[in-house]
Amino acid sequence: MKITSFLIATVVLIAGCRHEKESADAYGNFEATEVLVSAETNGRILRFSLTEGSEVEEGMEIALVDTTFFHLQKAELEANRESIRTRLRTLDAQNGILRQQVANLTREITRMEKLLLSEAGTQKQYDDLTGQVEVLNKQIAANNTQKASVWAELSVVDSKKALPDEQLKRCSIKSPLKGTLIEKFAKKGEMTVAGKPLAKIADLSVIRLKAYVSGSQLGSLVPGAACTVRVDEGEKGYRSYPGKITRISEKAEFTPKIIQTKEERVTLVYAVTIEVVNDGTLKSGMPGELFFTQTGE
Repeated sequence: MKITSFLIATVVLIAGCRHEKESADAYGNFEATEVLVSAETNGRILRFSLTEGSEVEEGMEIALVDTTFFHLQKAELEANRESIRTRLRTLDAQNGILRQQVANLTREITRMEKLLLSEAGTQKQYDDLTGQVEVLNKQIAANNTQKASVWAELSVVDSKKALPDEQLKRCSIKSPLKGTLIEKFAKKGEMTVAGKPLAKIADLSVIRLKAYVSGSQLGSLVPGAACTVRVDEGEKGYRSYPGKITRISEKAEFTPKIIQTKEERVTLVYAVTIEVVNDGTLKSGMPGELFFTQTGE
């Protein structure tokens, strides 16, 4: 009978020690880096085939908004641009003809100068030729002035063309980060407007546990220190992960209401953030336990 009582007491003592050993230093919930991806232009959603849970890469297209209006704007500007360039080619052709006429008259003037020396020509003939050259040069100068004006028109069209080009880029909704599409707020065929959220993407590769510690625990914690994070696995088991303290709040705050009793909610605590490399099992919002001294499972 004494032996049985001793065994029972030993078992209770071992269980109590194990419970004390497995008592966590802090508790909290996991948070992921989540980004709301919104439409940047108005229109109908033409493509949005990704499903919730899909993995996305940074810069990957996740949806496409109707681009018809912007393509029409771009085509109109392209036609206007081509019309302006045709005017430039016409002015260049006219200047080519005028320069050839100047060259022909210059040769005539050279011959006339020789005729004047031999008194076979008249001064009036010479003046007429030089006068024609002056008129042609003024026409070339006028065409060049007109060309400058046309070039200015072309610059305006090119600057306007940048607008539909940019709007076309914004019709393609791209992921700003590598992660997982965790929620969709729209479907293919629906109308959307600029600023309306279309999806939520989370980076789950590295997840953070936000926990709260008391002032007495704070003295032994430093950013960059290693720790252990534990989550439930099955009914009685646990799974442990190595973690690293990345942030300790600089000022105290009251314990969050959702995780403590009424009496404990008046206690001042400090928020601590721990980064954990995710193996795919940790989810945003999942509860976790924190051990500041490395432990096994």
